[in-house]
Amino acid sequence: MSRLLSQEEIDKVFRKGKESETEESLSRKAAAYDFRRPDRIAKDQLRAIHLLHDNFARNLASSLSAYLRAYVIVNLISVEQLSFAEFSQCLPSPTCLVSLGMKPFDGNAVMEINPSLVFPLLEMLLGGTGKSGVKINRETTEIEQTILDGLFRIILQDLRNAWAQVTNLSFSIEGRETEPQLLQILAPNEAIVSIGLEIRVADNSGMMNIGFPSIVIKMLRHRFDQQWSVRKSDTSGEQQARMLKLLKPTRMHLDARLTGPALQVDDMLKIEVGDVLAFDYPVDRPITLTVNGRAKYEGHIVGVRRKRGLRIEKLVNS
Repeated sequence: MSRLLSQEEIDKVFRKGKESETEESLSRKAAAYDFRRPDRIAKDQLRAIHLLHDNFARNLASSLSAYLRAYVIVNLISVEQLSFAEFSQCLPSPTCLVSLGMKPFDGNAVMEINPSLVFPLLEMLLGGTGKSGVKINRETTEIEQTILDGLFRIILQDLRNAWAQVTNLSFSIEGRETEPQLLQILAPNEAIVSIGLEIRVADNSGMMNIGFPSIVIKMLRHRFDQQWSVRKSDTSGEQQARMLKLLKPTRMHLDARLTGPALQVDDMLKIEVGDVLAFDYPVDRPITLTVNGRAKYEGHIVGVRRKRGLRIEKLVNS
């Protein structure tokens, strides 16, 4: 026996179909949560860390270029949060690894430089060009590690200056290793913030990876917030007023001179009492006023009571 469905029954069938499709799509997107994964650092804090190390990369490029006497390019590649085990698995073996103290905080950071970059740098430090093109994949010796100490000092100095915007961190080398699996400074599931930088020098390029314990980054959360709040609250007017307040007590040397013709030393030695020197300086010609040795204004000589003065009439475009 056939029966016609009402409009209400038809709508009910479609509603059930949509609900079942929604439940299926949600079940396909859902994934099991791994409680071993570290909790995440806020995105705004990661952005602040990205900007901080972007400045570090630019300063490091200048410092290494001067130290190596070669053109060096440093690019910030990535800033991400990983577990220490994931960070270690991404590193080549063997490699150049150092553990870094982070005074006044407890705990250690880790810094790694790829062998593809370490050995060309060693060649340049020993007087070579770094363009041999020979690929070396071995552990660094104790002598080579000592030679690299000067390079590490420059890197850590620029890193300390970059972090000075947030807090005063004193980085120091506390250990060296060549195998990532043997560097046991953190638990495998402990979270770190990984900073990846690409360094290019001569015909060589390689990665430098820095890992900071997330627990230290979280302890500095309020410092990052203060840094951002100061940047946001500083309007252009307030910034100009602050700069003007700093510049007000500054002293400058002003100098206005009547420039005359050149005179040879022989003629100057013949000058006697009673001689008249013609400077040939027209009265209507403006006089240049210099500020700290730079020409800034033009004007004319005027009388101020019993003294002479300069009336400024024009700004010189220098």
